[in-house]
Amino acid sequence: MSSIVFIGGGNMGRALIGGLIAQGRDPSTIDVVEIDAGARERLARESSVRAFASPSDADLRGAEAIVVAVKPQGMRDTAKSVAPHLTNALVISIAAGIRLRDLSRWLGDYRKLVRAMPNTPALIRRGITGLFADNDVTAGDRALAESILGAVGETIWCEHETQIDAITAVSGSGPAYLFYFLESMIASAEALGFTADEARRLAYATASGAMALAESSSETASTLRAQVTSKRGTTQAALESLDASGVKVAFVEAVKRADARARELGDELGRDE
Repeated sequence: MSSIVFIGGGNMGRALIGGLIAQGRDPSTIDVVEIDAGARERLARESSVRAFASPSDADLRGAEAIVVAVKPQGMRDTAKSVAPHLTNALVISIAAGIRLRDLSRWLGDYRKLVRAMPNTPALIRRGITGLFADNDVTAGDRALAESILGAVGETIWCEHETQIDAITAVSGSGPAYLFYFLESMIASAEALGFTADEARRLAYATASGAMALAESSSETASTLRAQVTSKRGTTQAALESLDASGVKVAFVEAVKRADARARELGDELGRDE
């Protein structure tokens, strides 16, 4: 079995490694390049993978896939350190905002590239990842990318690279929006006299139960919301207050702003200094 090399052993890299091993991948076929000595030793100890300090030490030339899981600000330097060791591996980037044309340039005009945007529920294998493939990527390469990212949840392919920025805004940043909502629910419960622990239990159970109901139902979110909303009842009063405050409009604008920021990051980080 050919190897998969991860450049970066942070949270997302560890999540993907754990997901692959849980699916039956032999840890001896996974290499990780991690500059932090403590993190490198922990990965090797906990996952039984081979961990190295630099790309030149790992088996990049024999890899079937190289997953670059570093912060966007470090992508240029990381790509340039990987470029001399590339042969025919599929390179998968999970850095927000970094466009394939810029990554290709930093890799010496390498074109066998996939851009991916997972989200933090990948840490418990409940994530969803948006994927976009360069034109030089074969059907087999796409299947390989899907199998790697699919180890931590669902995947969805984008037809245009700009959609990856939208994926970043909707599902990449999405967990933070839900946590923001939970913060607000907890604060509301505390304001109504519940203890912090009681407020947390009420908010978390309500959110997880409502999500489970939505996932098990064939109804739309709008229909499910209407089913909870009795005429002139408490829910209607609350929703009318939210609408009067422009919450839905503000939320849509916030997600649009996240999309715009993803594109701005691409502009900022894609420039060669």
